[in-house]
Amino acid sequence: MTIQMPIHTRRAHRTLIAGGAGFIGSHICDSLLQRGDTVICLDNLHTGATRNIRPLLNHPHFRFIEHDVREPLQLDGSIDRIYNFACPASPPHYQQDPVGTMKTCVLGTLNLLELARQKSARILQASTSEVYGDPEVHPQPESYTGHVNTIGPRACYDEGKRAAETLMFDYRRMYELEIKVARIFNTYGPRMHENDGRVVSNFIVQALRGAPITVYGSGSQTRSFCFVDDLVRGLEMLMESPASVTGPVNLGNPHEMSIEAIAREVLNCTNSASTLEFKPLPVDDPKRRKPLIATAEKLLGWRPRIPLRKGLEATVAYFALEVGQYRPAATKKQPSPSRRLGRTRLTLADSQRTS
Repeated sequence: MTIQMPIHTRRAHRTLIAGGAGFIGSHICDSLLQRGDTVICLDNLHTGATRNIRPLLNHPHFRFIEHDVREPLQLDGSIDRIYNFACPASPPHYQQDPVGTMKTCVLGTLNLLELARQKSARILQASTSEVYGDPEVHPQPESYTGHVNTIGPRACYDEGKRAAETLMFDYRRMYELEIKVARIFNTYGPRMHENDGRVVSNFIVQALRGAPITVYGSGSQTRSFCFVDDLVRGLEMLMESPASVTGPVNLGNPHEMSIEAIAREVLNCTNSASTLEFKPLPVDDPKRRKPLIATAEKLLGWRPRIPLRKGLEATVAYFALEVGQYRPAATKKQPSPSRRLGRTRLTLADSQRTS
């Protein structure tokens, strides 16, 4: 096993986070500022939102730049680290402009790689489990090359992310650039977009509103859900791993469950009377999804820690503020999610509601 230097003992960096106003990117901004980094958040606000970073705007070591990564970027001063989260990540968003999505994946990654090359910076690509397509191998190891429909409605994202991985490794081979590639599996938590069409956010919002919960297909298809705090920890550990550790590295929760089971868990967490409403499965929607995380365990010493129920409670509490109505389940009184889970950002959600 590779012995890693604890990330809390590393020196402070000047870090660029592309897509930093989005769901995962904004949590990375928070965490790196807490670790003492100077953070430059770059976002065109297509799917990101200033409310996700509003509490940070007056921080002396935080800077926000509204910019589209499809256009070249020039920055003064040194850059030590670059995280690339710049791409719509949910099917309704990336399918609105499939050509734009592909450009973001390819041209955006190319522009950030050029910046990393100019600044001699280390760069991490937020790739995705979607590079595996609708997998014929289960669970999915990093060595699996995937089963992707190159001409389907999801291809702009799936193939765009695959091309971005190719660019990362070609830049390493050609220019000896320090790269990291994380393949992110289904992630949930506070700051998910209310209307992004993802499983957990859809189910929670529908349950809080008392609307039918939309389950596509039979509900027997599976996913593995990782709470955002666990993912952020894994991303930072990968970024600060030795230069020889390039990835791809699967980051996700190997606890697999059916879509119907997650829907019923959300009903329990919200004490909702919503019913399940089954609809046809979208084209190319994966039937099963579960990561093998042996690489992350061996090279990073990482595995997820936060149980699904606790993560859902924190996420429900966040959306309750967004939706404006919440009936807590009749369970034994427990500490608030923010205290039990540490960095869940519920304090930030509070400030968003009142700002």
